[in-house]
Amino acid sequence: MKTITKLNKWANKHNPFYLLDVLRWFLGAFLFYKGISFMNNQDQLLQLISPQDDYMPSMIIYHYVTMAHFSGGILIILGLLTRLAIAVQIPILIGAILVNFIGIMYPQNLILASIILALSVFFIVVGSGKHSADYGLKMQM
Repeated sequence: MKTITKLNKWANKHNPFYLLDVLRWFLGAFLFYKGISFMNNQDQLLQLISPQDDYMPSMIIYHYVTMAHFSGGILIILGLLTRLAIAVQIPILIGAILVNFIGIMYPQNLILASIILALSVFFIVVGSGKHSADYGLKMQM
């Protein structure tokens, strides 16, 4: 915990303008967009996550992925509960990378999922930044 606190203080001190916030907004907007995209393309996502004919587990995974991206994207954009929202995204992003190795390899999707996973790990370590709801709430306490 002390290491995370030190990293968080260092990141807030060395934040160049709004770079950290712009990256967080980009990550949140992208995840929100993917949540909307998965809602609109339900059949495509269900076909991707469930090669078998098990309907119930695939629907549970489908709802988890769409709602985690949709609500997590909003929370990340606002900077509210950022680490928790990103922690919920990590298994989905690891699954997105693994799907490329198990099924048909799409290099664009693999690179995109790897970049988003790296950004997510970065924000779990660094935190939400100085211009976020988390930081504002912490300063009020």
